[in-house]
This record gives sequence, structure tokens and C-alpha cells, in this order.
Amino acid sequence: MEIWTEKYRPKHLRDVIGQENIIKRLDAFTLTDSMPHLLFAGPPGTGKTTCALALANDVYKGNVKENFLELNASDERGIDTIRVKVKNFARSRSIGGVAFKIIFLGESDALTSDAQQALRRTMERYSSACRFILDCNYPSKIIDPIQSRCVLFRFKNLGKKEAVKYLKNICSVEKINASEKVLELIFELSRGDLRKCTNILQSCSVLSLDVSEEIVYEVASLAKPDEIRKALELSIKGDFVGAKEMLLDAVYKYGLSGLDAVKQIQSEVLGLELSAKSKMELIALVGEYEFRLVEGSDEFIQLESLLAQFFKRE
Repeated sequence: MEIWTEKYRPKHLRDVIGQENIIKRLDAFTLTDSMPHLLFAGPPGTGKTTCALALANDVYKGNVKENFLELNASDERGIDTIRVKVKNFARSRSIGGVAFKIIFLGESDALTSDAQQALRRTMERYSSACRFILDCNYPSKIIDPIQSRCVLFRFKNLGKKEAVKYLKNICSVEKINASEKVLELIFELSRGDLRKCTNILQSCSVLSLDVSEEIVYEVASLAKPDEIRKALELSIKGDFVGAKEMLLDAVYKYGLSGLDAVKQIQSEVLGLELSAKSKMELIALVGEYEFRLVEGSDEFIQLESLLAQFFKRE
């Protein structure tokens, strides 16, 4: 069985969905022999790696393997990677009619400071024969000398309409029955990450070709919003014990971590029948409890404590 994120990854820039302005600018590079170093920034699953691979396919045609090097900086983040692998590839001549090679560094914001300094020098020395495409989630973690040598492309999350259309195409090919409402639910649970959307859909299809909301929640390991909302409403009405049992049942049933539960609680706060002031206070408290969990506090104690904050607003 193939991984669908790879099976349905666009091979050419013209096939990439969303990011129309970026695609237009990248496509222009394929028509000339001139291309600067590029910096792709944006959330996961928005097409940064896909655009880099598609650009290489369009530029090199049948010589991609010889002219394109892909490295993941989160795995190989030290200075030796830059001094050995990157430098050895950059110093050799390109094959075919294109005057330069391309090195793609995924998650380049994970590079150490020393590695980034070495990369800066390598970009200078081999600029006549090699171009770099850096991929990162947080461009602020890239040192200024590298940023100034690159053209920045900011990727945005795909819209619901585009993502649902993409998922419908997969459903058509794989003969999956899923309503538009179910596909929209997958999109919402993925928070705009198209890679995550595709993985959830593939996991659902293994259980059944008739994908329902229940299967989606089961695969995504998330509680139904109604269950979380009911627990919060019980606490507000004064039934703290019942609210605690309902919330912990959802945590056990769906295998939620404390952070998962806190994130779902946060998404339900604005829908509660409380004053605007109380909602804002609770959202601020949710942020505080999320920080406590990240710092290593006991999950169940913190969830019960957070639930008590809702009880106080009965």
C-alpha cells in the first residue's frame, strides 16, 4: 500500500493547488536560466516541499536525480552536514542544459548557529553553480545574513474549498464514499494541514470505504465537540463531579493527552452561555494551563483544576 501523501503529491508546479501567487512566481524561474536562493516559510502541510520538488522536476526534466539534493536539517543539523554533504554536492557541475544545481534543506530553522554560519559561506562561494531552497516554519530562526541572500516565499494554509476539492479527487480515485460534511470535518481537525488531511482520510479508508464522522473522530484520536461541551456545561451548572467524570471518560475513551484535551476545551469556550468577560478570562486561563502541561505538570490534576475554573462561573 502506498502512502497517499506521496502518491498524490503533485509532480509539476501546474498541478499544485492553492498558493497561486507563489506558483506563478516559481513558474517564471523555469523559463529562464536565472534563479536566486529561495526561502520557503509557512506552517506544515502547506506545500513547501512539494513546490521545491515540483520546481526541480520542471527545471531539470529527466535529470532531477543528478542535479537535486534534498536534506532534512532536523535530522542532519550539525556543521558537518554543511561542510561535507552540501559542499561536496555544490562544488560539482550540473548535468544537462541548466547552469546550476539545487540543494533543498527541509526544516532549515533546526540548523545550529554554527551550521547556519557555514551555510552562509557556502552559499557565497558556490553561488555560480548552485542554488539553495530553504524550508522553515519560523523564518525568524534563520540568521539575517542567510535571509538577506534569499527571496522569501510565505506559504499560507489552504482554504477549505481547495482542500475539500483535493480530498474529493482522492475519494474518486480510491472509490471512497465520504460526504462533503465529513471531508470538511477532516479539514477542520487538520487545521489546514493538507498532509494531515490526506493521512486521516487514508487511515479512515482502512477501517471502511464508507467514511463517517464517527470513524474520523476515532482515527484522529479526538473527542467529539459535544462531549467536551457537555462536560463544561455541567461544571458551569454546578455539577463538578459529573463534569469531571465526563471529561476524564472522554480522555480515556479517545486516548487524549492533557494537551489535546486542553486544546479541545479552548475551542469550545466561545460557544458556552457565558458573558464575554467570563469567556475571555477562561481563554486566558486555558493558556496558563497549557503552559503548565508543557512544563511537565500532572495532566489529570491540571485538567481537574481547569474544570474547577468553569465551576466557579456557575
